[in-house]
Amino acid sequence: MKNTVSLKGSRAFRRLYAKGRSAAGPSVVLYCRRNGSRINRLGLTVGTKVGKAVVRNRVRRRLREIYRLHEAQLRPGWDIVAVARTRAAEADYRELEAEFLRAAGKLGLLVS
Repeated sequence: MKNTVSLKGSRAFRRLYAKGRSAAGPSVVLYCRRNGSRINRLGLTVGTKVGKAVVRNRVRRRLREIYRLHEAQLRPGWDIVAVARTRAAEADYRELEAEFLRAAGKLGLLVS
């Protein structure tokens, strides 16, 4: 992930949830907000309802890989948080990818 830093700290996540925009799909919810810099910051949230640690880590790896492959298509300067819903555990990679891109398109994160 060339131009991306991890979003860490509960304060940053809370601010994004409260003041950011969101788009939801059956398996993934994306939150975004401008961060005032030329880099993106990515945060991933996969709760315990999704499954045990192995399942949560698989979902997290898939979301990170989807972001990495499509990073060039995303506008720079955004904080992005992807929240996995319980259906993400059963969704295959292509479904997650399609939902991530659909949500990013709704939020105007994709470069035309």
